[in-house]
Amino acid sequence: SPPCGRLQVSLRYSYGSQQLLVRVLRARDLPAKDSNGFSDPYVKIYLLPDRKKKFQTKVLRRTLNPEWDETFSFGVPFAELPARRLHFSVYDFDRFSRHDLIGQVVMDNLLEAAEARPEVAVWRDIQEGTGEKADLGEVNFSLCYLSLSSHLSLSSPVPPVPVCGGPPADPYVKASLMAEGRRLKKRKTSIKKNTLNPNYNEALVFDVPHESVHHVSLTIAVVDYD
Repeated sequence: SPPCGRLQVSLRYSYGSQQLLVRVLRARDLPAKDSNGFSDPYVKIYLLPDRKKKFQTKVLRRTLNPEWDETFSFGVPFAELPARRLHFSVYDFDRFSRHDLIGQVVMDNLLEAAEARPEVAVWRDIQEGTGEKADLGEVNFSLCYLSLSSHLSLSSPVPPVPVCGGPPADPYVKASLMAEGRRLKKRKTSIKKNTLNPNYNEALVFDVPHESVHHVSLTIAVVDYD
């Protein structure tokens, strides 16, 4: 598939502090994700294969050609650089719903890029994220209503799996009790760190009067904790 714009970054390695310095410069020709013909883009940066540290640029409003020019540092021994990869995820910020993944860039050969003198800014095509419906994973839960205590209980031994091939996440599950489009109550599970296959086995309990059971619904969201 054609790229979703391009991302410009530069790398430098500080031998004294053993830090990989990642400079996110700009993006060009991003797709418009919002109805106003623009996007509100930002970038998340991970150093694979683990995700002990992640960074995020600021959100830039109403632009398809954002200029960030922000620098982030990852502590990593020089000898480990050949086995590491940088993962950039470009998102469109949305205040009221899940942020849209615009696309991703994976950089390897970090040793070569970080040792370039003078420091070289490189362009990389932003590849579209894999299909949402096929690769977002699944949620396993059970639901029961205890009429004597008026408790609606959602049990979640949940193994949700985010987009295939993405970095590990810090997922939790958020359940919202809804009525007529309004959120009445919300409950959250604990956060499971650095995994794509979390197991919770937790009960989220809502007090729902018997006469209201047929007038409410549940919205369940799997969220990556930032």
